[in-house]
Amino acid sequence: MPKLTKRTVDAIEPQATEFFIWDESIPGFGLRVMPSGRKSFVVQYRAGRRPRRMSLGPSTVLTCDQARTRAITIIAAVKNGEDPAADRAAKRNAATVSDLAERFDKEHIAVRLKASTAKEYRGNLKRFILPALGRLAVPEITRADVAKFHHDLRHIPYQANRCLEVVSKMFVLAEMWGLRPDGSNPRKHIRKYPEEKRERFLSAAELRRIGEVLREMESEGVELSSAILAARLLILTGCRLGEIMTLKWDYIDFHERALRLPDSKTGKKIVHLGAPAVEYLHDTHRIDGNPWVITGTLLGKPLSDLQPFWQRVRARAGVKDVRIHDLRHTFASIAVASGQGLPMIGKLLGHTQVQTTARYAHLAADPVRNAADIVATSLREALG
Repeated sequence: MPKLTKRTVDAIEPQATEFFIWDESIPGFGLRVMPSGRKSFVVQYRAGRRPRRMSLGPSTVLTCDQARTRAITIIAAVKNGEDPAADRAAKRNAATVSDLAERFDKEHIAVRLKASTAKEYRGNLKRFILPALGRLAVPEITRADVAKFHHDLRHIPYQANRCLEVVSKMFVLAEMWGLRPDGSNPRKHIRKYPEEKRERFLSAAELRRIGEVLREMESEGVELSSAILAARLLILTGCRLGEIMTLKWDYIDFHERALRLPDSKTGKKIVHLGAPAVEYLHDTHRIDGNPWVITGTLLGKPLSDLQPFWQRVRARAGVKDVRIHDLRHTFASIAVASGQGLPMIGKLLGHTQVQTTARYAHLAADPVRNAADIVATSLREALG
C-alpha cells in the first residue's frame, strides 16, 4: 500500500472494474478508481459494527494533502463516538421548510384552525414564508434566518408579525415531530414590531348619513338587498363580519330573539337581538331552497364578499376611512355611552376574555363627565 501522492494518483490506470488503493500512513484513507478513469478520495471506518465509507471529493478538485486532512478530521470524529457519514446522510435527507409546511397544513391547519384563520395561515405561507425559507433544511434554520426574514418584512409590520406567529407554531410542531431538538425554536427572542390598535367609532351624524345611504340604495334597487341587510345587521348587532355572512335561517330563534351560532371565532355563541334587528329579519324575503340569510347571486349560495359593497357605501356617505369592523367598535361605544357596564358589553359582543372588553373602558368616562357637567352646572347656578 503506497502513500498516496499526486505522482502515485496520476500513475494509476483504470481497470475493468472499480478498485481501491489504500494509503499506507492513514488507515481507512484511500482512492477509488472507476472503470471510466474517474478517481476520488474516500475514507472508510466502522461505526459500532457498521462499516461506513465516505467520499471526500474527486482527485481533480482535491489535492492529496487536502483529502488526507479531511480524512484525519473524520477519523478523529469517529474516535469521539460520532458517525460523520450518518450525519451527512441525515442532512442530505432532512426535511425542508416546504416539507414541514405541507405536513403543518395537513396535521394542524386543516384539522385545528377555523376556516378564516386557515386561509390567513396558508396565504402567509404561500406569499411570504415559503419563498424566503422554503428550500432551507428544517434542522439548519437558525434564529438569524428567521430574524432576517422578519426584518425584510418591516415595511408591512402587521404582516411580518403574523408570519412570525406561523413560523413559531410550525417549529414548535417540528420539535414535537422529532425534526429538531427540543427548545430549539428559531423564532425565540425575536421581538415583534409595534402595532397600533386602530379603533374608529362612528359619530351620530356619520351613523345617520350611513342610514340615509342604505335607504337610498334600497329605493334605487341597484344593490343587492341582502348586502344592505348585512350592513344593517352588522350595525345593530355588533357581530363580526363572518358571523353575519355565514348566518343561516336555522340559526335564528325569533321566539327568544337570538342568533344561535354553532361556531364563531370564540366557539359556539348566542347573540341576543334588539327589536330593530328582529324586525329587519322578519321583513326579509326568504328564498326557498337557500339556507343563507345573506344570499348571493348564485342559486343556493351566500354572498361571498361584502367589501366592494361597503366601499361604495362609505364613499357615498363620506366616511372612507371606516372599516366594516369599526361597526362593531361603534356598537360597543354606543353601549358604553348608554350606561351599560363592561361585563354586559362583553356578553353582547360574545367576548370570552375580560381583557378584550376592557379596551373600551376609556369610553365609560364620557357619560361620567357629562353627569359631572350637569351636577356642577346646577351647583354653580345655586351659588349664584
